[in-house]
Amino acid sequence: MAKNLQASILLDFYGEMLTQKQRDFFEYYYNEDLSLSEIAENEGITRQGVRDSIKRAEAQLQEMENRLGLYARFQEMKAGLNEILECADKINEYNLTHSLSREINDNVTRIKSIAEFLGE
Repeated sequence: MAKNLQASILLDFYGEMLTQKQRDFFEYYYNEDLSLSEIAENEGITRQGVRDSIKRAEAQLQEMENRLGLYARFQEMKAGLNEILECADKINEYNLTHSLSREINDNVTRIKSIAEFLGE
């Protein structure tokens, strides 16, 4: 289990902007749950060197998010898609209890399909 889910998610969004070493250390530490000492031993550097690299990477990732806001926008879009799905369910329920329109049913099915696809 990742030590910090947000750090792992920011790595997914902005990881290509880091150096390969920073990405590797970050991945080892947050996603593979290795300790700083384990990473240092495996990479042949000091524990402090690993810590400094991870801290710089954290700061860079956070700075990129502060400037670009891709993760925040992704969260907003995900919430919006969930709201669309809830509204489609309510429309479908109303249709089933009141009008039984095939056209409404088909459109609700299409809306839900598109929203689910976009949410993947």
